[in-house]
Amino acid sequence: MHLSKAVVLVAFFFAFSLRRLPLAYGQLTPTFYDQTCPNVSNIILGVIAETLTSDPRIGASLIRLHFHDCFVNGCDGSILLDNTDTIQSEKEANANNNSARGFDVVDRMKALLESACPDTVSCADILAIAAEESVVLAGGPSWAVPVGRRDSTTASRDAANAFIPAPFDTLPTLRERFTNVSLNNNTDLVALSGGHTFGRAQCRTFNFRLFNFNGTGAPDPTIDPDYLALLQQLCPQGGNGSALADLDPTTPNGFDNNYYSNLQSNRGLLQSDQELFSTPGADDLIRLSDENLMQVGWVPMESC
Repeated sequence: MHLSKAVVLVAFFFAFSLRRLPLAYGQLTPTFYDQTCPNVSNIILGVIAETLTSDPRIGASLIRLHFHDCFVNGCDGSILLDNTDTIQSEKEANANNNSARGFDVVDRMKALLESACPDTVSCADILAIAAEESVVLAGGPSWAVPVGRRDSTTASRDAANAFIPAPFDTLPTLRERFTNVSLNNNTDLVALSGGHTFGRAQCRTFNFRLFNFNGTGAPDPTIDPDYLALLQQLCPQGGNGSALADLDPTTPNGFDNNYYSNLQSNRGLLQSDQELFSTPGADDLIRLSDENLMQVGWVPMESC
């Protein structure tokens, strides 16, 4: 499959930023499982590919799990932990409750890996590898995933509520959230928001933009009129808040740079997405030429 230079750069930039997300432990390497579980990536890839035949959303859902995991005390698999007497599960945090999905798919990956390589591959690494393989299966390029993470034995719902970006966040809030987890609040923010190049969002995460934005009695003026009419049809007032809309209306299941083109056309689904382009002065973050993408410095990393 031929990939345009722009798509490759967007994907590499996205991958670079994923690698910079906070980690539970320091030194990682793509060769960590070469001797102990050499087929780890193929096993994970196989599960995702099989699931995609009946669930085209699963790739985006797995990336979201990895992203939300890393925003809470590092990439340690804590998002996978259930409630216990001593754990308040992050699954029930505002950003995850009734929206985070793919846990059953991760369980299948873990079961197959335990059969092939008992007590070897961490759940945190499964999420990291699954994010990369999901990009590949959606038409994007691959990258070497640094692995060797250890799994957390605890979780923090409070931290999840405090740190994970929300769909209604303004640009200053988004920048603060990224700074709080030691990510660049310009380049990393733009790159990781590009994960919304595929996947779906529930109407309840954006319908406040469609009819009575910020109590004005009118829609969000930044939404393209034709796109607004489509969204109002998909998500009518008083309708099903769990109904789904494509994050990228042009190529909803592909990993490409249309997400950024959509923002420039005022077709960002979530307020937190359109804020990247509609806030005065912020539009320069989206107008990323090939040269700009290279200048921010994607380089191969052996550890994080």
